Amino acid sequence: MDNQLKQIGRRIQETRQVLNISVAEMAKVTGVSEEEYLQHEDGSKDSSFTFLYHCAERFGIDISDLVTGISPHLSFYELTRMGGGMPIKRRKGFDYRHLASLLKNRLIEPFVVTARPEDENAPIPLSTHAGFEFDYILKGTLKVQLDGKTEVLREGDSITYDSSHPHGMIAIGNTDCEFLAIVTKTDHQVDSNPEPIEQKSILYKKASSDRPLLYQEYMTEIMDENGHLKDVRFHYPDNFNFAYDVVDRLAEKEPDKLAMLWLSNTKEERHFTFRDIAEQSCRAANYFASLGIGKGDRVMLVLKRHYQFWFILNALHRIGAIAVPASCQLLAHDFVYRFQHASIKAVICSSDGEIAENADEAIRECPSVKIRIMVNGSRNGWLDFDEALPRYSHIFPRPEGQKYSDPCLMFFSSGTTGYPKMVSHSYTYPLGHIITARRWQCVDPDGLHFTISDTGWGKALWGKIYGQWLCEAAVFTYDFDRFHAADILELFAKYHITTFCAPPTMYRFFIKEDLSKYDLSSIKHAAIAGEALNPEVFQQFYNATGLKVMEGFGQTESTLMLGNLEGMTPKPGSMGKPTP
Repeated sequence: MDNQLKQIGRRIQETRQVLNISVAEMAKVTGVSEEEYLQHEDGSKDSSFTFLYHCAERFGIDISDLVTGISPHLSFYELTRMGGGMPIKRRKGFDYRHLASLLKNRLIEPFVVTARPEDENAPIPLSTHAGFEFDYILKGTLKVQLDGKTEVLREGDSITYDSSHPHGMIAIGNTDCEFLAIVTKTDHQVDSNPEPIEQKSILYKKASSDRPLLYQEYMTEIMDENGHLKDVRFHYPDNFNFAYDVVDRLAEKEPDKLAMLWLSNTKEERHFTFRDIAEQSCRAANYFASLGIGKGDRVMLVLKRHYQFWFILNALHRIGAIAVPASCQLLAHDFVYRFQHASIKAVICSSDGEIAENADEAIRECPSVKIRIMVNGSRNGWLDFDEALPRYSHIFPRPEGQKYSDPCLMFFSSGTTGYPKMVSHSYTYPLGHIITARRWQCVDPDGLHFTISDTGWGKALWGKIYGQWLCEAAVFTYDFDRFHAADILELFAKYHITTFCAPPTMYRFFIKEDLSKYDLSSIKHAAIAGEALNPEVFQQFYNATGLKVMEGFGQTESTLMLGNLEGMTPKPGSMGKPTP
């Protein structure tokens, strides 16, 4: 079976299923029987351009997404040299080369078509699609049927017609016919195409860049004459709180929209919607409140990349407690230092490895720690978070008296010049990461963003929750134990990850692999932070992907301070050394 047929069929099937469109509806849209439509999905039947065109129109995506899995990303022009173009071998005897498949928002579909000669008396398959079509013969002879009328075109001839009328063509004579075909787009659908589907969150949906996003309620962007960010103005209520004003708002606005696609160390998938995050964080808040955790209490989180981190962090925000993320690599003496200096009241940690054992050893010297909670397992002396959570209500009323200036986060800096220092952030800290996500990482509200970071580091809050959800983008989290470049590289195509951020060390491991073995075409924007970027790494990644990696710099005490923002030309190595 033709591999390209199978791949296109799989994309059609997955998109239809994600959009919850029935086979019967797609058969009607494409003008074929349900049985024949399913043959297109399983890759056993060639799909004509018209069939693909109708599918793409119904899905609200570009035809290039179906044919190659690559979304258009050029905004000004696309140059195609002789013999180039995106190949579409979708109809027996006809080879198409799309000449502008990567140009966004185009109003035409330009093709060079090569048709092999057929019996001039053979019946001509007819089809319809919205818009007009222009065909210009470059060489050979083409027989065109329009309704009941037949025309024969030779080199230099052209024909323009309303393609909503039945039409079709075959090459005749002794040589291949090559012709230029330009199909215009239109806002009007053909009669067989139903109303566009209600816009819902899916991984492969074409993004609408001009729709209002939640972050715009809290920040106004001021652009220069070139459309680049010049300044910002923040505006937020006195009691701004990410859990209530972002998570709950998104749960109300689009409850079934994907918030996080989580992958366990063994590749178990879990999909969490904004409604899931809102409800589970309320359950966790009720649970913590029942244990006596209240406003201002400091709670250490040692949770690796476990999905419970997202429930727990927002639960602490709801209560007004202070979350203290910490690395899973801490030893007993590291816990002692942090417990004592931060007056930690509760610790919530993973059952993995020796984390709890090291914490227990430290707690003997730290009487401030009153509560021990474990996720993904149980241990003597520790409460079981996963067992307790379902027993609590998914509603947690917003408390009175919270202020945007209250502390909600505390980090311990990396300690590169002495002991780690405590860094506190207020409830406005997430708003500072709007620029991080929107203008540096360039997240797509209908895409999937992947930042590689353990939740114990500040970088996790740069790239795995705050700015991304304010911009309504879903996040991808892989809860791996050890980093393996090949393991990570396989995930981009499988999960259609659209934006990516990682430290330079990981990029260096990536380029040591044979990048030609991996499909990285889903990535539309790549960012880097953690240390200065080596120009060789920059160039090799660019050679493999066509993407210029955008550097960023910030500190534990800040959000993004310097960066290659959207519209800038990056200069590798110019950003210095950001924090991990």
